[in-house]
Amino acid sequence: MDSFLLQVTAGLANGGIYAAVGLALVMIHQATHHINFAQGEMATFSTFIAWAMIQSGVPYWLAFVATMVISFVAGLLIQRIFLKPVEKAPILTNVIVFVGLLVIFNAFAGWIFEHTIKSFPSPFPVEGMFLAQYFSGHQIGSISVTLVVLLSVFCFFRFTPLGLAMRAAAFNPESARLVGIRVSWMLALGWGMAALIGAVAGMMIAPIVFLDPNMMAGILLYGFAAALLGGIDNPWGAVVGGVILGVLENILGAYVIGSDLKLTMALVLIVTILIFRPYGLFGKPIFSRV
Repeated sequence: MDSFLLQVTAGLANGGIYAAVGLALVMIHQATHHINFAQGEMATFSTFIAWAMIQSGVPYWLAFVATMVISFVAGLLIQRIFLKPVEKAPILTNVIVFVGLLVIFNAFAGWIFEHTIKSFPSPFPVEGMFLAQYFSGHQIGSISVTLVVLLSVFCFFRFTPLGLAMRAAAFNPESARLVGIRVSWMLALGWGMAALIGAVAGMMIAPIVFLDPNMMAGILLYGFAAALLGGIDNPWGAVVGGVILGVLENILGAYVIGSDLKLTMALVLIVTILIFRPYGLFGKPIFSRV
């Protein structure tokens, strides 16, 4: 029983990371109706920036906040420089831009910070203060940080005028333009927030998987599966999907399929959802007249 509970608690911690990545993917999908394939590489590059600051003697939490700010500005600039010119271009053009960004960030991360595996520090104590026999200090800390970020995003979109304007721009850009909302800038802010959330996910997962230019490749796949499971058009569905996926992955990996096939399970889940319920558990089916 203790072994089972350990798998569940570890799954909850990982699920929080998948939820954050899935939420970032959903935010960009709502704004552009495309999947940002470079989300993981952007998060990895942000984590390298945090690592460089910490190695230079900057306190962890100051580096953490500075990385969030840098990531937000970088995401905003990426949208204005690379995505805005192709807003009305064919889907394939946007996909090529996303793949190009993935390659660029991966190459620059390896070029600047090298391809050697690096350890990333955790600011949390080794032993957990709550249910220490089931949760490590980093697991409790990462769950707490992820919850704070997700709650902040919820409050921003629910209670602030800017958040409401971004929601309007994502759901109905034409009507938003008619009431004076600058839709293009709202999309840029969405990119900035997605980059910020991805950076948090990267800094929380790096102490577990270690830091290298390909660190987020598998995590992005889990985040995509979480977004599809919850509903690619439903931000909070992606959060629930991430938690479900994290727990399911650990339990199946420990008792059914083994750890070597856990990533394969995410691929199988993606294909299954796309075949049988492409709008996810909490998404809404879309009907169009042809």
